[in-house]
Amino acid sequence: MKYISTRGAAPMLAFGDVLLTGLARDGGLYLPESWPMVPADEIRAMRGLGYAEIAARVMRPFVAGAIDEADFEAMVADAYSGFGHPAVAPLKELASDHWVMELFHGPTLSFKDYALQLVGRLFDHVLTKRGQRITIVGATSGDTGSAAIEACRDRDAIEIFILHPEGRVSDVQRRQMTTVPSANVHNIAVQGTFDDCQDMVKAMFNDQAFRDKHALGAVNSINWARIMAQIAYYVVAAVALGAPDRRFVFSVPTGNFGNIFAAYGALRMGLPVDRLVVGSNSNDIVTRFFETGSMEMRPVVPTTSPSMDIQISSNFERLLFEYHDRDGTALGPAMERFREEGAMAFGDARWKSMRELFEGHRLDDGQVGAEIGRFFRTTGETLDPHSAIGVVAGERAQRPPGSVLVSMATAHPAKFPAAVEAATGVHPALPNRMSDLFDREERFSVLSNDLAVVRSFIEDTLA
Repeated sequence: MKYISTRGAAPMLAFGDVLLTGLARDGGLYLPESWPMVPADEIRAMRGLGYAEIAARVMRPFVAGAIDEADFEAMVADAYSGFGHPAVAPLKELASDHWVMELFHGPTLSFKDYALQLVGRLFDHVLTKRGQRITIVGATSGDTGSAAIEACRDRDAIEIFILHPEGRVSDVQRRQMTTVPSANVHNIAVQGTFDDCQDMVKAMFNDQAFRDKHALGAVNSINWARIMAQIAYYVVAAVALGAPDRRFVFSVPTGNFGNIFAAYGALRMGLPVDRLVVGSNSNDIVTRFFETGSMEMRPVVPTTSPSMDIQISSNFERLLFEYHDRDGTALGPAMERFREEGAMAFGDARWKSMRELFEGHRLDDGQVGAEIGRFFRTTGETLDPHSAIGVVAGERAQRPPGSVLVSMATAHPAKFPAAVEAATGVHPALPNRMSDLFDREERFSVLSNDLAVVRSFIEDTLA
């Protein structure tokens, strides 16, 4: 399997190089040269298999020729062996043919664990084989950072620097990052927004001299391996609920567009998907695009669902590449204009084609709180703010008769206790293994919203 950039000017790479490179050298994101197909009979044959077995089968084509099949299967099995539920990602029925998939049973209680626990092992495998070291630089709106740190902590060939927006993540999210004592872990609180953090990371990757000197690698969802691993749980959900003999609608709380793009990837591989639903908070750039056909950046508004407080959804570029007929030479200049002008339309015909598959719905903080309370009273289920947005977006979605709706619950309610308690009157407890989280010593550096300052900090630390 070879990989190509969404901007068409970077070299084609094999999986191992894509894993370590992250962002393409032309500023684009990598995608497989072609989507591998999983025939209906193979999907049917997955029934009765465990999560890791299905995940290995789904991902196998993406690593073909780069990682030995037995080694890969062992890494996948190991990645999910320590999750807190025997099903790894259990399904619960909320209403007739409306299911919730719980993606918060990993070590940091977020859906990011489902990709990053594997990515950490993939890094170790490839780096050890090549005798190389890597410097991971990532930005987080809350969950990626802790999941990445947990995946990369204490690994000899990795130094990891995670940027988070100061004061714009929950206390639990921050402490999950800043209380890790491992010497190879470095936390930076940037005095800005998540988009500022993400822009700094991209700027460092686009500085070829800095990138090469420090062997930069990415754990954000700009890294293809993240998307690859997330495709697996859509297939797991569909197989458990009757695929390929039933059709599906997936509803996903959406910030950086990686999670919903993974659902699109599952569709391209042959999963019977009728509709993909984007759930947004007040930072609703993607929902507004699906409504109007225009992508327009606005200031980021802090909300009770901080992992979605984003105005530049990086992975949307991957979807645009697909709808530009995979013509990176056409997409690249359009993306540059969008970043310069802050607004862009990508063609009426293209937008209408996207709307045949995608739709978006938004909830503000008041609506989110009301919905968390409603679900708690009527079903007994406690949803965190992000998951509530995904569930309600699914309820509002256009749903063809006979299709099965699966909404993704992306974080444990205890990660956002203030919002959940305000809505339900009940303080959600952390799992026992994290009960001392607020007693642990924190370790992080607060830096100004200045690329030069952050870059110097990273260089000085590495030196």
